[in-house]
Amino acid sequence: MEPSTWRTHLVTQESRSAGRDTLSIVESTLEAGVDVVQLREKGVDARSRYRLGLRLRELTDEAGVPLIVNDRIDLARAVSADGVHLGQSDLPVEIARDQLGPDAIVGCSVSTVEEATTAEAVGADYLGVGAVFGTDSKDVATERDGIGPERVRTIADAVDVPIVGIGGIDADNAASVIEAGAAGVAVISAITAANDPDAAARELREVVDDAR
Repeated sequence: MEPSTWRTHLVTQESRSAGRDTLSIVESTLEAGVDVVQLREKGVDARSRYRLGLRLRELTDEAGVPLIVNDRIDLARAVSADGVHLGQSDLPVEIARDQLGPDAIVGCSVSTVEEATTAEAVGADYLGVGAVFGTDSKDVATERDGIGPERVRTIADAVDVPIVGIGGIDADNAASVIEAGAAGVAVISAITAANDPDAAARELREVVDDAR
């Protein structure tokens, strides 16, 4: 699957999953229409993430869904992930491309037009834009938190690669992100912390499909 076809990205974080384990959430929500799984698991040691990554690779392979690893190029390679998603403080996009090869999917988090055009120029396949509505899932500088759909639109107009909105997105506001030019949305708590993650994933997918 190409990034331009991705609608709903599930970003894993067991600590934000209402006491449920990541494997069970991923397994069930793949059936509910999640297009991409991004292994995050901040605060978990590398070996545990590696073991989880191997299990997620099995699940995503069976479902025909890409597996992306957050931040860690070495971990992405170790679990044979389809690619990696890098932040502004991680290793550069060019290093990921060199380490993972030309067929790997390399995404990059951006909050400004300058960051977006730079990431595109050095070979990012897609851009994660946010935090759109603010987030408490990670520490984000004030100027990067709650940038709004307007900034999403400005960035979408400035680049040719697909963009994915992230940060405070749920079924109630996802349509505005898609209408601003995003190809899809990435979420953690909107799915993982929901009373019914499967239903939440289906609802989010329907909202994004309708908005597209």
